[in-house]
Amino acid sequence: MGVDGRRLNVVVGVSGGIAAYKACHLVRAFTERGHSVHVVPTPSALNFVGAATFEALSGNPVSTTVFDAVDEVRHVRIGQEADLVVVAPATADLMSRAAHGRADDLLTATLLVATCPVVFAPAMHTEMWNHPATRDNVATLRRHGAIVLDPAHGRLTGVDTGPGRLPEPEQIAKLALLAAEKPGAFTRDLEGKRVVVTAGGTREAIDPVRFIGNHSSGRQGFALADVAAQRGADVTLIAGSVDALGTPPGVTLRSITSARDLHDAVVEEAPGADVVIMAAAVADFRPGTESDSKLKKGASDDALSRIELVENPDILADAVRRRADGELDAATVIVGFAAETGDATATPLEHAKTKLARKGCDLLMCNDVSGGATFGAEDNVGWILDADGTIDDVPRGSKHAVAANILDAVARRVAAARG
Repeated sequence: MGVDGRRLNVVVGVSGGIAAYKACHLVRAFTERGHSVHVVPTPSALNFVGAATFEALSGNPVSTTVFDAVDEVRHVRIGQEADLVVVAPATADLMSRAAHGRADDLLTATLLVATCPVVFAPAMHTEMWNHPATRDNVATLRRHGAIVLDPAHGRLTGVDTGPGRLPEPEQIAKLALLAAEKPGAFTRDLEGKRVVVTAGGTREAIDPVRFIGNHSSGRQGFALADVAAQRGADVTLIAGSVDALGTPPGVTLRSITSARDLHDAVVEEAPGADVVIMAAAVADFRPGTESDSKLKKGASDDALSRIELVENPDILADAVRRRADGELDAATVIVGFAAETGDATATPLEHAKTKLARKGCDLLMCNDVSGGATFGAEDNVGWILDADGTIDDVPRGSKHAVAANILDAVARRVAAARG
């Protein structure tokens, strides 16, 4: 379920494209979270996946026509009772019919009735996605209040590759549930902006086998990249030490390992960026010397007990310095993160205030990670500190919802900086 514990009534619409098989995994993603799912395919979708499959996965009957269960007025009731409608895949034909208010099957009738968040996940060949008619239909759907996700880049039907691939079901589920959790998260206020996000933990080699690392999963940074891209930004994600996190649709991924790798990547990618978000968990220290061979237990020199540590570059402070020196645009918005624990001297929030002043960034997201909280979790909570002195509470929510709150603050900063 969502982090607020609500059990949602989710309608999964499926239109007739080769990616219809992925809708099965999407249904499972919702049901495994405890939500109730009704699948409403178009007639052509059943050429790809049979009704029995959708019924077995959802536990609810499947129909494509407005003439089934007429006494129950299903073509109205399904949309009225929905908390969330997700169409995946959404073909060019389906989006055209939806944009023009057609109601010639159960799915389009449901779309006309629904007053809840409606999310379209397009899937089609690149030429179809780029066609002016499709672009007009996407603009119309967004103007009418629907959320149209940008498709992924990748292998399409046959040998074609390009934008138009359906995002992975888990990615669609997270974005769709964000629409239910925070409907305003998908405003296109970062359209045309270039955003650089760092994510995950760094690994500092001791020898060819061992390293110094941390518990960061990279989920918050990936969520930031995901939501920023869906808000229209051109996103580069610099990530290290992440496991099983798919690249968000429309995002360019650059993988790194160590803090020095991350520093070099930020130096290369930050110039020309409108926003730089430092969400990576960077190791403060690294071994002064990396052994060329594996250090053995019980070695006479007791090397493992005498690892000398040296400081890594302060990547956030360095970005702020380079902005002051003119190496970055003066209007670049720089965002830091503070994973804090309280101690005898200060609370996590007090430590974050000190860090914001010391680093000189514009915004700082602080969360309390005492006892390992947040690392690897699906949700987050904390505070957004602004250099102007304001502090906004970020309520507990999915990491995508927290990302949306951070990007709200970023968008306000960008608008003010660009005047």
